[in-house]
Amino acid sequence: MAEPEPVPVSAEAVLRELGLFELRCQGEDVPARLVELCLTHELDPEALANELLAFVTSKNLGTQLSTDGLDAFEHEVLTKRSSRYHQKRDNRYGGLHDIYSLQELLDEEEDDELLDTYTTPSKGSQKRSNSTPENPRPKRTLSSRSPYALFSPNTFSPSVTPSQKYTARSSRGEVVASFGSVQGPSWSGRGGRSCTPKLFGSPEENLTKSYKFMFQKALDVREVLSWRIEELGDVLKSHHHLEDFASVLLPAQEPVTVLGQIGCDSNGKLNAKSVVLEGDREHSSGRQVPLDLSELKEYSLFPGQIVALEGTNSTGRKMVVSKLYEGVPLPFHTPPEPAPEQRMVLVACGPYTTSDSIAYDPLADLVEVIVRDRPDVCVLFGPFLDAKHEQVENCQLLGSFAEVFKLCLKTIIEGTRSAGSQLVFVPSLRDVHHDYIYPQPPFLYPELPKDDKPRVHFVSDPCTLDVDGVVFGLTSTDLLFHMGAEEISSSSGISDRFTRILKHILTQRSYYPLYPPSEELNVDYETFYSYASLPVTPDVLITPSELRYFVKDVLGCVCINPGRLTKGQVGGTYARLYIQREDATGERKSPCVAAQVVKI
Repeated sequence: MAEPEPVPVSAEAVLRELGLFELRCQGEDVPARLVELCLTHELDPEALANELLAFVTSKNLGTQLSTDGLDAFEHEVLTKRSSRYHQKRDNRYGGLHDIYSLQELLDEEEDDELLDTYTTPSKGSQKRSNSTPENPRPKRTLSSRSPYALFSPNTFSPSVTPSQKYTARSSRGEVVASFGSVQGPSWSGRGGRSCTPKLFGSPEENLTKSYKFMFQKALDVREVLSWRIEELGDVLKSHHHLEDFASVLLPAQEPVTVLGQIGCDSNGKLNAKSVVLEGDREHSSGRQVPLDLSELKEYSLFPGQIVALEGTNSTGRKMVVSKLYEGVPLPFHTPPEPAPEQRMVLVACGPYTTSDSIAYDPLADLVEVIVRDRPDVCVLFGPFLDAKHEQVENCQLLGSFAEVFKLCLKTIIEGTRSAGSQLVFVPSLRDVHHDYIYPQPPFLYPELPKDDKPRVHFVSDPCTLDVDGVVFGLTSTDLLFHMGAEEISSSSGISDRFTRILKHILTQRSYYPLYPPSEELNVDYETFYSYASLPVTPDVLITPSELRYFVKDVLGCVCINPGRLTKGQVGGTYARLYIQREDATGERKSPCVAAQVVKI
């Protein structure tokens, strides 16, 4: 069937379409230039008018079209449009594949193999490469066009080139941070034998399934914040033996004690001159008063912190603070029957790919470490498919986000099957396929094989985990980074910011005490109140962050930032620790015997 003849483009037809959008020509050369654009880029007058309208609207150029404007329009819009169009037409298999093109590739490869079995290749057609015995090549080399290579466990993208910087990294296995004493240089576990991690507390106290969000009202948020102020206020009152709290707006010449939440008087960053106290509902009806911190020698404050303050408020309009009452951490958990055996726990946090490749080489290296050391428990934090990865942002993957995530999980579960380690998967807000809400429900993976179900555990973010009587606090949210950007402090001695922030987490009894939260965090406060509070002070708190890795003892809790498995194009770090719960007789001893942060 013959293709229809293209309709000739006239200046009158183009001007008629432009007139519908009240676009006018400025200069005699403009109509001829419009016709030239139609012919050059194979556009009809209607399509050109639509493209032009979008361009002038986005650039705020007005309704008068000039030749300079048309030149910019061609450069920024039409040229890119044409190159994309021709690339799609000329390169059937150049990037992404649908099910039909993949099947064609499979058929082609099978036909080639069938022909090879019936023919003897001549000397000229041989493709044998000169490979050394130290680096033998597999008998079957997968081409970059092969769908087998495209869907191999190590890569889920048309770009199968591994990161050169990651491959060439040095200092593999180097210990960069240590805590406690390690007996011998080698680390090894029992492969999860007779060790089953479980959620701490009753099932009702843990987030175990998805929930509906985006329905909260401002009043509900206010209620949750008020409840937290009341609860922590009672703790501060009883611990410091305080009398009844006063109103923040009541003029007082003598020192009074008030209760409330730290805030900022504007939308900017908190500083010593912009601190306000939002009083509790019972005594202050939620009213605010500015704070004068000039008489306080030492303090550490952040928005959302619940505090009790002592000071004078002579006018009722500003409170001069003379004393700040510190928060109190929850007690530690004492198990009825502590497990006598020492356990090894490995902790790693995504991304599991480098920023310049979607090949999961770092993940493969981590699986090798798990198979070699056979830890009893592996806690793996997301993101498993990073929303910030360039190829994810540009939609260059071969399958859907959920499919790639499932392939990634399959690689981990099958790769660690021989080690027998218990696997704990913690989601991240950067997991592109998962619910973008905090607290974040566990992953769903209905395809999990029946034989693997006893050793694979999907938990929420945040989560409190019990491993043989040792309580772990887990959160993949970068709380250190969020709070570090908002906290202000004054100290006469040398003070470590990480220690201050970690102390706030424990004394505020919350996995995320910052309010308002970071702009990249969407918090459902009704669910937050139920599942983001610390039930006890954990023995080990794991808070992965972009900031520098560390292992610290804070108020008796061993706090670990394992770092991320990859840092841009280079390798990152993971953590490993030995835990052993001893008898509860006498003074409490930390169950974390030793911990290290190691380069991958």
